[in-house]
Amino acid sequence: MAVLTLPHCFPLQSVNGRNKGELKQSKCGGRWWCTVAAQQQELCTQFERIRIDKSALKLEEACSDAELWATSLLRVRSFYDFKSSFGIEDHKKYLAEHEFEALKERLAGTKEGQKVSCINATLPISQTRNFPDELCSSSKFSDNGEDRVVVGTLDLNRCLSLPNEITGIKPKGIEGDIARGYLSNVCVVKECQRNGLGLLLVEKSKSVAQDWGISDLYVHVAVDNNAARNLYTKCGFTYESEEPAWQARFLDRPRRLLLWIGIPNH
Repeated sequence: MAVLTLPHCFPLQSVNGRNKGELKQSKCGGRWWCTVAAQQQELCTQFERIRIDKSALKLEEACSDAELWATSLLRVRSFYDFKSSFGIEDHKKYLAEHEFEALKERLAGTKEGQKVSCINATLPISQTRNFPDELCSSSKFSDNGEDRVVVGTLDLNRCLSLPNEITGIKPKGIEGDIARGYLSNVCVVKECQRNGLGLLLVEKSKSVAQDWGISDLYVHVAVDNNAARNLYTKCGFTYESEEPAWQARFLDRPRRLLLWIGIPNH
């Protein structure tokens, strides 16, 4: 499974340029959002997947700068398809720095009524011996003296809508300000896909959404991203609406579906 979904607006908030698959960026209020982030579905045949020890896995909200930086590097690795090696490391650093600053801005909640959490799946460095060296070195951070590696990530956004995306209709009225949420920037490193990490990340986000008082949770997904659609179906999401073809053409990206799930009260 390639990613999980297109980043809501990847906010890889990121930057100029986009992945050859579905990544498309848009700027709103000085921020970049990446819409439903989805990973290239066919890449899975190009490498050997790694089975992980789920007992060592942590699913938590990121808060330290070190973990957010590791997350930003992982998102650049996941959402961009670099075709040339010329200046690639400098370009990756630029993209990661842009996402890092945008991510911190989102988490700070500078817009009234909006709340964002970065939820990560991480493994201790001792469980990543079979991982590529570049993944371990770039996505590593220290947590209470323990080195861990970010292997999956997503953003949970409490807000009325996401820039350049079709908007959910539930709940109606003023409650939408604080009771509607969206998932974005969902991805799992390609080497660890098909370990159920996407499902675990989404389930964790639903728990956090419930704690925030969110009653209606949404995610955008490209119509041709079958892996992401299957994932969200397993998580209980159902179809609500879809992006008009003219809008997708205007934004030069694959057309999106909007999926919904109700979050029960405690």
